[in-house]
Amino acid sequence: MKRESVISQLTDKDEPFDFVVIGGGATGLGVAVDAATRGYSVALFEQNDFTKGTSSRSTKLVHGGVRYLAQGDVSLVLEALRERGLLRKNAPHLVKDQKFLIPCYRWWEGPFYAIGLILYDLMAGKLGLGRSICIGPKRALKTVPRLVPKGMTAGIIYHDGQFDDSRLAMHLVRSAIDAGGCVLNYMKVTSLVKEKGKIVGVVVCDRETDISYTIKARCVINATGVFADDILQMDEPGKRRTVRPSQGVHLVLDSSFLESDCAVMIPKTSDGRVLFAVPWHNKVVVGTTDTLMDHADEEPVALEKEIDFILETAGKYLTKPPKRSDVLSVFAGLRPLAAPRSEGTKTKEISRSHKLIREKSGLITIIGGKWTTYRKMAQDTLDYAIRYMHVPTHDCVTETFSIHGSKPDPDFSDPLYVYGSDAEEIKQIIQSSPEMSERLHPDYHYTVGEVVWIIRNEMPRSVEDILARRFRILFMDARAAIAMAPRVAVILAKEWGKDEDWQSMQVKNFNQIASNYILN
Repeated sequence: MKRESVISQLTDKDEPFDFVVIGGGATGLGVAVDAATRGYSVALFEQNDFTKGTSSRSTKLVHGGVRYLAQGDVSLVLEALRERGLLRKNAPHLVKDQKFLIPCYRWWEGPFYAIGLILYDLMAGKLGLGRSICIGPKRALKTVPRLVPKGMTAGIIYHDGQFDDSRLAMHLVRSAIDAGGCVLNYMKVTSLVKEKGKIVGVVVCDRETDISYTIKARCVINATGVFADDILQMDEPGKRRTVRPSQGVHLVLDSSFLESDCAVMIPKTSDGRVLFAVPWHNKVVVGTTDTLMDHADEEPVALEKEIDFILETAGKYLTKPPKRSDVLSVFAGLRPLAAPRSEGTKTKEISRSHKLIREKSGLITIIGGKWTTYRKMAQDTLDYAIRYMHVPTHDCVTETFSIHGSKPDPDFSDPLYVYGSDAEEIKQIIQSSPEMSERLHPDYHYTVGEVVWIIRNEMPRSVEDILARRFRILFMDARAAIAMAPRVAVILAKEWGKDEDWQSMQVKNFNQIASNYILN
């Protein structure tokens, strides 16, 4: 995982890559893993850090999508439930069973939701995580003590999956590289290379050195999510927009707001969406919203109306209504929804199914979808691309492929569980000296040794990469992340031989980004 050695693979290669993938989020990484494990040569380029965009900002759920079932999108739910089960088998160190409670406050809600969730369980079949049951209000309040008791008629318990999005992405990066793939962050595709109207490669610029490389490829796949139209414009300037970003916001609260390891799902809010309150790394993630945006930003910022909506809605169901001062972190993400054909279509009514588009030039674009179905999206993309290529056909193996770090029966009480089988290496570094075992913050378990291991093994290029996506502290407690930044900058500088000016600039840049995660 040394960036320089991965870059050397680009310059040492005489033959074109079978595939070049643009975009280092869930979909792009899934395609890279699929291609590499089938035996194809593949290079992936991400203009920022892996999962800098949408894929680090999810609700942290691997789920079939109860609300899609309510909308009648049965095929999507069946696909997602199957993929949920496969992902739990292939990455048991990162995907776990999460129990949910739906509190019911009207007489008909108990039987209505119970029937729907029994159907949900049946659709999951052998890959189900647990049976749904209807319970009385006393047991419901014992399960989640912080729910409003007045008027509660019943509770429905059901099961879905919970995970850490960016940590899974890092293990996909490692999986692709383990299988021979060339995967790089901070490499921006600046143009497409064409011969006789057909794309035969890309020009990519290393954002650290400003060196450009021309990379030949038999097929180029655009997996840039909300930025898909930027690549499509390179291919055909003036092309109609294919993606419409929809913003989802989450607030992170202390675990005392639930006092339970059970999540809560409110099936119908005032805007017709669902609201989740999900335990995550000893915090509670509450969201989400659905706001149609005119354009995509690399660092989307939560709107005041979105923050107010979540606080107000959560306050109706919790005995301890959250206030702005209780929010430890707020983060916004953009869903890459397929642009509706007609104006006025509500985003919650647009299917989350993925869509493949092939241009005259041969460029293949994948849009839509969600984390849960990333593997199937990758398989469909590769199968679709191979149809048009003059290469031998290899079968997909990712249904049963163990993702890097895979570890059966992980100890989820161990703070290092997210590293899976790599955790032993980290523990050895931490135990190697008193300095390595020093904590970065008195309230959190992160140590100097953990940072050192990440620098050497997970390709971070900045303080932000570590605190936002290798650790998840920016998303869990933004003020704590700001407090940790100077020490992380010192460790990075020591590893890379950087001076104090570089450290100061790193801290300044991080603080500027982190300020958007704090509610004043």
